[in-house]
Amino acid sequence: VQLVESGGGLVQAGGSLRLSCAASGLTYKNYALGWFRQAPGKEREFVAAISWDGGRTNYADSVKGRFTISRDNAKNTVYLQMNSLRPEDTAVYYCAADYSGRYSPTTTKDDYEYWGQGTQVTVSS
Repeated sequence: VQLVESGGGLVQAGGSLRLSCAASGLTYKNYALGWFRQAPGKEREFVAAISWDGGRTNYADSVKGRFTISRDNAKNTVYLQMNSLRPEDTAVYYCAADYSGRYSPTTTKDDYEYWGQGTQVTVSS
């Protein structure tokens, strides 16, 4: 199983970025996908998650109304559209796959079995 993130970079506050995560090696389609982030010296925290069919989503309060998670199962790819970025959004962003078949996408990082290597997002003030 491999998850590969892309789309990170440097952006000014108020700007936008779109992260992508391509999944390969996953045998079944019934897996939820999530985004987490980790800033220097901080714990990895939940950002957003989406169910296997895209019908249910969860967001951290800090990103609601600014970030949108979506997925394209034909491409085995999950996206994170990030708008109105703030300096406090600066972190390494990781995508993760939950293979448990939960109905609602979980916000708990320990529930995710597979992780990508991360992509850096830096928001300047």
